[in-house]
Amino acid sequence: MCYFRSIESSVAFARRKELNPKQGKLDLEVDKQVEVDGVGMGVLKDGTAFLTGRGLARLVGIENLHIRTIGLEWNEDPLKPRVAAIKAILAKRQIELPSAHIETSDGARPIHAYPDVVCPAVLEYYAFDAANPRGVARDNYRLLAGKALQELIYSRVGYDPSGGDRFKKWHDRIALNYQSAPRGFFHVLNEAHTIIYELIMAGAKIDDKFVVDGSIGSYWSRFWDDNELSAAYGGRCKYPHRYPMDHPQAKSNPQESWCYPLAALGDFREWLQGVYIEGGKFRSYLNYKVNKGDLPLSFAQLAISALVPDKITGPRPN
Repeated sequence: MCYFRSIESSVAFARRKELNPKQGKLDLEVDKQVEVDGVGMGVLKDGTAFLTGRGLARLVGIENLHIRTIGLEWNEDPLKPRVAAIKAILAKRQIELPSAHIETSDGARPIHAYPDVVCPAVLEYYAFDAANPRGVARDNYRLLAGKALQELIYSRVGYDPSGGDRFKKWHDRIALNYQSAPRGFFHVLNEAHTIIYELIMAGAKIDDKFVVDGSIGSYWSRFWDDNELSAAYGGRCKYPHRYPMDHPQAKSNPQESWCYPLAALGDFREWLQGVYIEGGKFRSYLNYKVNKGDLPLSFAQLAISALVPDKITGPRPN
C-alpha cells in the first residue's frame, strides 16, 4: 500500500529545530497526532512534522525493530553500513543530526518522533541502496517528493503552520454567492461543498488557482445540453457570480454563470457522484492540477481515496 518540505528548504529548519539541546522541552512535546492507515504521524509544538517509528516502518515495509535499531546505532563508531548510508543521503542535502529521532511524549506514553527531514532519507535507502530494496519504500519515496510528507502530516492532523483558516478562501466565495441564484434554481458552487471539503482535508490549497467547481460546472453544462435536460426540467439561466477581491478573477466581477432548476437537483447529485467523481472526470481534473504543479500527487491520491469508493467484487468462481 502506498502512502503520502522541499528537502533543501528543510535544511535550516532541521538545524534550527531538531534535537537542539538548548530547546525547551515544551517545544518538543506533541501538539497533534493521528494514525492514518496504520501510519502514526503528528506535529510537535515547535511545528516539526514527524512519523512515529512504527509509522515509518510501515511506509518502508520493514519491521519496527529495524527502525529502532537505526536510532540506537546512529552515533556508533564505526558506523554500521546502513546508518552510514542514511547519513550520507542527509549529508548530500547538508543535513546533519545528532539523532535519528526526537524522544518525546503525547502525555500518556513516550514516542520516538522521526522528523520529516529524516524519513525520506530512510525511505531512499530502503528503496534503492539496501541489499534487499523494498518496492513499497520505492513507491512511497516517489510520493514523498517535494513538500508532500510535511504537508500531508499537517493536513491529516489539522495543523495550520500559518495559524490561519485553511477554509477561508472557500468560505469567502460561498459568502459572496450563496444567494446569487434566483429562487427555484441551484448553482454548482454550492453543490461542490463535499468535494471541496475533502480536497482541503487532503491538504489541497483552495485558492484562485484551484477552482474545482469550474471543472464540475463545465462538464455538467455539457451533460445538460447533450441530454436535452431543459426539455425535462425547464430552461436554465445565468446568475451573477463573484470572486473575492483577493482573487485575480475579481477584476471581471460579476461573471455570468449557469444555474439550474431545483427539480434537476437530484439528477445533478447522481451525475456528480456517478459520472464526475466515479466516472473518471474528477481524477482527470486532479491529474491536470498535478501536472501543472498546483497539487502534489499524494494529495490527489488522498482525495481520490476519500471520494471514490473501492469497487466491491463478488467471490471468484472456482
